[in-house]
Amino acid sequence: MSSKAGGRGDTPPRPRVVLGVSGGIAAYKACELLRLFTESGHEVRVVPTREALRFVGAPTWAALSGNPVSAEVWDDVHEVPHVRIGQEADLVVVAPATADVLAKAAHGIAGDLLTNTLLTARCPVVFAPAMHTEMWEHPATRANVATLRERGSIVLDPAVGRLTGADTGRGRLPDPPEIFEACRRVLAGRPRDLAGRHVVVSAGGTREAIDPVRFIGNRSSGLQGYALARTAAARGAEVTLVAANVALPDPAGAKVVRVESALELREAVLAAAETADAVVMAAAVADFRPAARSQTKIKKSSAEPDPIHLVKNPDILAELGERKRAALAAAVSSARPHGSRRPPVIVGFAAETDDVLANGRAKLARKGCDLLVVNQVGDGLAFGTPDNAAVVLSAEGGSVEIPRGPKDDVADAVWNLVTPLLS
Repeated sequence: MSSKAGGRGDTPPRPRVVLGVSGGIAAYKACELLRLFTESGHEVRVVPTREALRFVGAPTWAALSGNPVSAEVWDDVHEVPHVRIGQEADLVVVAPATADVLAKAAHGIAGDLLTNTLLTARCPVVFAPAMHTEMWEHPATRANVATLRERGSIVLDPAVGRLTGADTGRGRLPDPPEIFEACRRVLAGRPRDLAGRHVVVSAGGTREAIDPVRFIGNRSSGLQGYALARTAAARGAEVTLVAANVALPDPAGAKVVRVESALELREAVLAAAETADAVVMAAAVADFRPAARSQTKIKKSSAEPDPIHLVKNPDILAELGERKRAALAAAVSSARPHGSRRPPVIVGFAAETDDVLANGRAKLARKGCDLLVVNQVGDGLAFGTPDNAAVVLSAEGGSVEIPRGPKDDVADAVWNLVTPLLS
């Protein structure tokens, strides 16, 4: 990979990406990832393992990348590829990353060109694991992943889906476009200040069933919550995304828990919050639900329909805030041992149509969260749009305005305010 990759004169050099491919059945999907990199202007050097070449041959990688391909440290020795490739890279991404490669990377074993490259790289490194569920959940793999994350590597959680043969479970390679988006965020220079942190993000809008067909819902698309999950993963976090009725591809690196109702969302969020460093409640949670759900479809008749009696849903954000207050009070009274887990940073969202800041400040006082992201909705604002604007209010009385821009930028601005609170 030439260090002069790019153009001439004032043309900026193209970002240099090393695409490591290890020996799993998902190796063929790396062809799509390679195409996404090259078509977006990146200079890519593919470094497969010997096992990967049993799935996809070197001519395919060379033709798609426009660069030579080898798995051996002995090829073109005069160019010292086992050192040079890693030294010159702006990003190394391994997709798929097998349990074998994760183990070698964690323990510094360098038996081929890819593992040598991983040892010499001083740029961000992203691993996209793919393996059977039992292999991903094995204590040895979990320990290796933890080691890599502690060292600053980004290890994306695998997706849930069809595996080799008839098996289904967690271990599927995330979709190549999602891996590409995660890598694009890393290349954009996002800090890895969430490495070693577990964050929980809720997204989408809950639905409260009236009957098996109809429901009470809202207009939330989940775009802002998904942007928060993606940017957190790119900044090194372990991400649990609780998604309510969202028709979006799973963000690479996030463990996605799908829910429908407010009660289901509450259960999932509170469970995940037990080990979380931060909880961001970006989902639009229904305030009310029908007191009774018809077990059969309500038929249309000439008579006026019976009114739907509503009851309040639990206030999840307020419950999180109350749990945090109780935990802090217990710590102050020495009821909890010194050094025990700190309660998570709590971030709420407030979608308002009028008196935006006044309503936001009142909600912040009620909920007991650390930060409240207040944004105006309606008339083409926020819901379902690619951009957003907000004001972030803090429990300390401060406020930060986030100007209108892509939801990824809004997400980064929110994490910029969360990270100082983590320490």
